[in-house]
This record gives sequence, C-alpha cells and structure tokens, in this order.
Amino acid sequence: PINILVSPPFSVPIFKNLPEDTLGKISDVLEECYYQKGDYIIRQGARGDTFFIISKGQVRVTIRQPDTQEEKFIRTLGKGDFFGEKALQGDDLRTANIICDSPEGVTCLVIDRDTFNQLISNLDEIRNRYNDDAVSERKKIYEEFRDVRLSDLRVIATLGVGGFGRVELVQLAQDKARSFALKQMKKSQIVETRQQQHIMSEKEIMSEANSDFIVKLFKTFKDRKYLYMLMESCLGGELWTILRDRGHFDDGTTRFYTACVVEAFDYLHSRNIIYRDLKPENLLLDVSGYVKLVDFGFAKKLQSGRKTWTFCGTPEYVAPEVILNRGHDISADYWSLGVLMFELLTGTPPFTGADPMRTYNIILKGIDAIEFPRNITRNASALIKKLCRDNPTERLGYQRGGISEIQKHKWFDGFYWEGLRNRSLPPPILPKVQSVVDTANFDDYPADPDGPPPDDLSGWDEDF
Repeated sequence: PINILVSPPFSVPIFKNLPEDTLGKISDVLEECYYQKGDYIIRQGARGDTFFIISKGQVRVTIRQPDTQEEKFIRTLGKGDFFGEKALQGDDLRTANIICDSPEGVTCLVIDRDTFNQLISNLDEIRNRYNDDAVSERKKIYEEFRDVRLSDLRVIATLGVGGFGRVELVQLAQDKARSFALKQMKKSQIVETRQQQHIMSEKEIMSEANSDFIVKLFKTFKDRKYLYMLMESCLGGELWTILRDRGHFDDGTTRFYTACVVEAFDYLHSRNIIYRDLKPENLLLDVSGYVKLVDFGFAKKLQSGRKTWTFCGTPEYVAPEVILNRGHDISADYWSLGVLMFELLTGTPPFTGADPMRTYNIILKGIDAIEFPRNITRNASALIKKLCRDNPTERLGYQRGGISEIQKHKWFDGFYWEGLRNRSLPPPILPKVQSVVDTANFDDYPADPDGPPPDDLSGWDEDF
C-alpha cells in the first residue's frame, strides 16, 4: 500500500526519534483501510490498539458531552494528519470520536500496537543485544594477532580451491596446539574480474562479524601477488561433501543445519548485511558438528531501506528479483534459505537446468511449478513455499515479525533454539577429526598448475 507514504510518519511525534530504516519498516507494515462517509473510525470510550495516518480524505473529531448524547465538534483532520497514537503507548481508552467526513470516503494507513511494539522492541533488542560483546571480543582478537607475520605461518595442506586462489590449512610456527585456514587470493585476477569492491567489502564485514555461526577472521596480510585472510579452521569439512556422500538428509538433520543458517542470517540482517551466496559449499562444519557460514565475497552492507542491483550468486540459488534486475535486499537471502532446505532434504536444489539460462527460466516459473518428493514433510514443504514466494515482501522472515517468524514456524516446533545458541544441543552428525591438522574431511587438491600470478602494485588494496 505504500506509495502514499512519503511524508506523513515523519511528522508524527512518536516516530520522531526513530531511525530511517525503522520508519521504512513501519511504512512496510502499515495497512490501508477504507471508510465510507459517516463511518465511525474510532468511538469515544472504546478500547483501542490501533494508530491511523490519513492518506486520503478528511475526518471529523467530536467529543461526547458528559451526561448527554450530544457530540461537540472539535476539528477536522486531513491528509497527513494522524490520530490514535496513545493506543501505541498502551493508553487504550479512546478519548474522542473520529468520523469519516468525505463524500468519497477516507483512506487511512493503520498499524496496531503489537506490530508497532514488535518492530520497535525488535530493533532495540537487536541494537543492544550485540554491540558491547562484539567490540571487546574483536579487540581481544586484534591484540592476540597483532604481531603475527605472514612468515610465521606454515602450510600443512590445501582445504579448497576457488575462483581467486586457494584456502590452505596453516599453523603458527610457535603454536602447534591449533590451526587456521588461510585464504589466499590473486590480486591480478581480482582486478581482471573487477571484484576489488567485493573483496574490500568481504574484509570489512568479516572483520566486524562476531557470531558463533560465522567463520571468524583473525587478521589480513598482503604482498605483491596475493591478499590473505587468516581465519578459523573448520575441520569437519563442507556440508556439501557430507550431503554428496549421504545423498540427502532427514528432517531433523536438515532442521539443525537450517537453524544454524537462520542464526547467522539473524546476526547479519540485524546489521543490514545481505549475504547472497548461500549453498552447501559455503557451510563448514567445525569439530563439534556445528555449521558456520563462510565466504563473504558477495556480502554487502545495505543502506537502510535501500536495495542493491549487482547480479551475483549461484544460479540455482538466485532469487527471481535478482534475475529480473528489480533490485534486491535481505529478502533474497530468505529465498535462498528455502532453496537450501529443499536441497538438503532431497540432494538437489529445486530449480536446476542444463545451463544457467534454463535454470533462471525455471526459477521464474516459481516454486509452485516444482514437484516436491514424498519424503519432504508437510510442514517442511509449507515453510519452503513461504520462503520461496515470488514477491520478496511476502517471504517469511521479511514480514512483521522478522526472522522470528521463521523460528516460530510449525516445522521448528519443539526445536531447542536456546541450546543451539549456547551450543549444548547435540549436532546430528559429529565429524571425525583426529587432530588440529587432520584434513581427512576435505577432498585432495593438486598444486596450482598456473604457477605464481604477476605482481600488482597499483595500490587499490591499500586498506586491506
């Protein structure tokens, strides 16, 4: 309903100190209601929990005189005016009548107390929930790795090979008790593919992130040929490898891994960060069997209430609005969550074609055109369909209650979220890891056939 909403809420006193993204969210949940001439929109003395902004037409405000039925005219209100704001603060006895006064009727934008409070308290809670711990934790990491040099690292084995380079398992020369993952990226190749901005954004997002469900970045280095990211090693391997070996997961196993991703998304989305690269290859198991999100090459911090237009992601996981270049935001991540659930439950993503173009065409036909195999339970398939709605604003997770709507979905009934957060919930699969340098859960990779890349001293990576 929301084109009308350019100015009104900004002049509403209770909205005065709210940040712009909150106002954006409020405008998303305001519902449009229409009243005919003579309708009582609010009756004096009634209990109410709704707040109204007039977007079209005008209303009459009257007050019933004590001991009579007579109503005294107070004033008229028109477009952009509002009433009922006390109801949002919990003061719910209406002190006046508001009557529709336009022959062609009145249209109001309406929000109720629960929705309003949920939005506001959600935002307060999110704001306070993370900040303090994260800063001190990050300081500790910075201190601990301040004096580590690239030359202190010993390569043990290769854990993975990607577009820009490799991820090696490394140890500090003087510390055999733990190991790290060192991602090394060829500078010349980053420049050739024009990914400089993405790489800088990856570093920035990861150096601030502090969640048990996101791989931690400890330090970055650079030399003439490469950029390096020193990260925690997750020796349980890629979820993709386990899925490949098992064929597919049952409902409970899928629920556990999906919940880990929901926690990671909760952390990112509360900071307006969109991830954009969900797939089993980017979920790593740590030694205890919990899953962490890795590879933030496509992640981006969005301006409040803004969209982004870069086409990126893995074809099978891309949301329709990305394909249609309509601009996308965090709701694209909820789409990919539905795709991930389907892939974990069946072994293949719902939308697959012989090549990317065919895959995109299948995605645009929508989730309802996809046949769900028998082994997907009714609740799982209901959740997948709610996440994979064509219209981004209709996706579960993006609506009023935010990501908690996903956590409250029937498929998660009885799931122990608190146990997941404090890591007391036993994981469905416990990886076998013999030592801090055991790479048995990873595939073997040959040495780089291309040899070292050319130098790049152009300086674009100065802040890396």
